[in-house]
Amino acid sequence: MNAFVDLHIHIGRTESGRPVKITGARNLTFRNIAITAHRLKGLDAIGIIDAHVPEVQAEIKALIDDGTIREAPGGGLMMGSTLVILGSEIEVKGTATGLAHVLLFLPDLGTAKALTEWLRPRLKNVSLSTQRLYEEVPVLQEWTLQQGGLFIPAHIFTPFKSLYGSSVNRLADLLEPAKVHAVELGLSSDTAMAAGISELNPYPFLSNSDAHSLANIAREYQAIRLDELSFSGLEKAIRQGHVVANYGLDPKLGKYHRTFCNTCQSVVETVDQNRCPLCGQAGKLTKGVYERLLELTDQQGSTKTRPPYIHHVPLKMIPGIGQATINRLLQKYTEMDVIHRLSEAELFALLPEKIVRTLLKAREGKLTIASGGGGLYGKII
Repeated sequence: MNAFVDLHIHIGRTESGRPVKITGARNLTFRNIAITAHRLKGLDAIGIIDAHVPEVQAEIKALIDDGTIREAPGGGLMMGSTLVILGSEIEVKGTATGLAHVLLFLPDLGTAKALTEWLRPRLKNVSLSTQRLYEEVPVLQEWTLQQGGLFIPAHIFTPFKSLYGSSVNRLADLLEPAKVHAVELGLSSDTAMAAGISELNPYPFLSNSDAHSLANIAREYQAIRLDELSFSGLEKAIRQGHVVANYGLDPKLGKYHRTFCNTCQSVVETVDQNRCPLCGQAGKLTKGVYERLLELTDQQGSTKTRPPYIHHVPLKMIPGIGQATINRLLQKYTEMDVIHRLSEAELFALLPEKIVRTLLKAREGKLTIASGGGGLYGKII
């Protein structure tokens, strides 16, 4: 099957209200994520990050015990027909590098609990998300492989806390390349931009939402060809590069796509000597992903044939669609249905003409977009 998969969804709070991802929404609990992904978003598989948190693990056990979710024979959990993979995002640092975030995905609740115990002496608070690891990064990679897990650098070009955005110029300066299974591009880049980096040729490109709210689940995802809906099926597919298509924001919509002047709060597209062309100030710029990739590019395109990267726009970013309209649509359809599957005639029966025309342009990649930068999302014009 070709499965729609979003592998980077954070937990904001536990059921008791205890913070897990401080910047995550209060209703972003494990239960709510699984239900939303299955019933509203129409995803076939998801990765729920922060499964190393002990209270989250207790919630998962309770959901298994009461039959809300069940363990898949090949690893992972099932919420209805949606596969749930347990993961963790960890902050790492090399000997002479900046900070970067990495993702681990593990086969089952038992290995998630084993990760918790392995992490306890190596970070300050095992009950919070994305904590700094006080251990050599290759040691973490080796541990992950020994558990049968997947190791994937997260949002690799983001200006803050990412592999290339704030840490290194070469992957091998931080990680052991042979123990990396794929790389996550992030919201401000796509395959065409990243294909110019030759050392990434061996790795599948993933596009995930990095959701900090229920609404942002599936703002980016991919179609992956799976032999079976289980952790082992997903692990095999990623190792073998069976990504069929990436679905992501047009990079211009990402909040770090272009360089941003923090003095005049403007996106700038030309920079001379680290000086803003608009206000003249120097040294107050946040370098955009686009500009960072210009520095890293060392080949024209890629020697590897990549699956198509399809620019899509989540319903919440379509001008004119409010939350009440989205709620009405999702009473009958999933978001995947509205974005991809419904015919033009079906859309016109549901929505005003202007909104339908925008949706159709989004499907065709023909929207006009003002670039984002410095933490501000781009906008559809």
